[in-house]
Amino acid sequence: MSGEQRFDAIVIGAGQAGPFLGATLVARGMKVALIEERDLGGTCVNRGCTPTKTLRKSARVAHMARRASEFGVQTGSVQVNFRAAMERMQRRVEEARSGLQAWLGQLEGLTIIKARGRLAGRDGEQFVVLAGEHQLVAPKVVLNTGTRPFVPPVPGLDELPFLDNERLLALRELPSRLVIIGGGYISLEMAQIFRRLGSEVAILETGPRLTAREDEDIAAAVTGMLTAEGIEVNTGVRIERVGKADNDAGVRVQLAGGRSVDGSHLLVATGRIPNTDCLGLETVGLEVSARGYLVTNDRLETAVPGIWALGDINQRGAFTHTSYHDQDIVAENLAGGQRSAAARVGIYAMFTDPPLAHVGLYEADARKLVTEGRRISQAVHAMKDVSRAKEEGETVGKIKLLIDEDSGHFLGATMLGIQSDEIIQAIGLVMASGGTWKVVRDALPVHPTVTEFLPTIIDRRKPLTASPG
Repeated sequence: MSGEQRFDAIVIGAGQAGPFLGATLVARGMKVALIEERDLGGTCVNRGCTPTKTLRKSARVAHMARRASEFGVQTGSVQVNFRAAMERMQRRVEEARSGLQAWLGQLEGLTIIKARGRLAGRDGEQFVVLAGEHQLVAPKVVLNTGTRPFVPPVPGLDELPFLDNERLLALRELPSRLVIIGGGYISLEMAQIFRRLGSEVAILETGPRLTAREDEDIAAAVTGMLTAEGIEVNTGVRIERVGKADNDAGVRVQLAGGRSVDGSHLLVATGRIPNTDCLGLETVGLEVSARGYLVTNDRLETAVPGIWALGDINQRGAFTHTSYHDQDIVAENLAGGQRSAAARVGIYAMFTDPPLAHVGLYEADARKLVTEGRRISQAVHAMKDVSRAKEEGETVGKIKLLIDEDSGHFLGATMLGIQSDEIIQAIGLVMASGGTWKVVRDALPVHPTVTEFLPTIIDRRKPLTASPG
């Protein structure tokens, strides 16, 4: 163990919050240690957003090439070079990671330590952190250790070389048939990508529908979109066990009722769990929730003064953008600000093609408010009735808006369709700035766009009732 090293702040975890907060603090003259066991950039850069969105583009190009004749373009047979697509993805990951490493490496005052970091008690008013052979001490500790795949207790799974999101991206040979357990965002994104790259795909979801948190009509639309591309969707199934297929060349998922689903590869995408179990939290008196998350106040402070929890481990949104926003909040508050995570409106996208995007309340939430006497209206508009979508030949999906009739504020929006991941931010920004539907309706839009239909959609809103139908 090397001698004790003293810092003004220690950041454990180099995902989307830690490095940028560290950079801000050293710019203010502080001495900061950034500890990362694996690669800088965390899940997003190495195993999440960067690789999957890069691969998504290859899949979309293949998909559009197959549709070329619809647009008067003749291409002939479309062939996917899976290895080349995966290597393109890997080059983008390495480019992003090396750029981050180069930037952080030249910051004066920032010490990067490649090791597993954990708390090891106190030294007076300071916290002690162990990282490999290093013993560090600082009055401030920031935890940004992210999550890892959850492995469900399915009999036989521990005896099978199944895939998770990271091992899936390490493949260099295309699965002939990919079976996916789980019906959430990772599952659906990967299902569509690999289907478009040439795999047969089957999804197994134990719940009654895909994308469980979404409105029922949106979930149905997503399911229809995927099945139209030849993806087999099975919902409400009960998995009894997994094992090898009869020919030992693949996997078999045995379902209740005697049915089984075979494939060449098995992807388990059933959620994620926080990396808090090896942080030494007990040494400083920190406890986690029943699911292993760290509880914070709206300033992202834990129950122990001087320790903050940012990103996925605080259960305030398991997204790259919420993690980065967390560090913005803490950075400003450390400089005397009063920012609060409670002030932000939750917003996200699922990057299927077309994407699904959401901000604010869901329809079910709004209906509950109606039972309490709130006057809420809803507007629903099909993408097939949007001119730009028709011109692009991208007519899947719909736009849904929820409006408070007394205040005029948007309460939420859901969009499934062309460029929904970008369009949703128009509503998100209006909500964040306190604007009303009238501001959006009366603003001058750009033609021809999907966003220009928002005023038309707003004017077609109808009162929302307490129950559907």
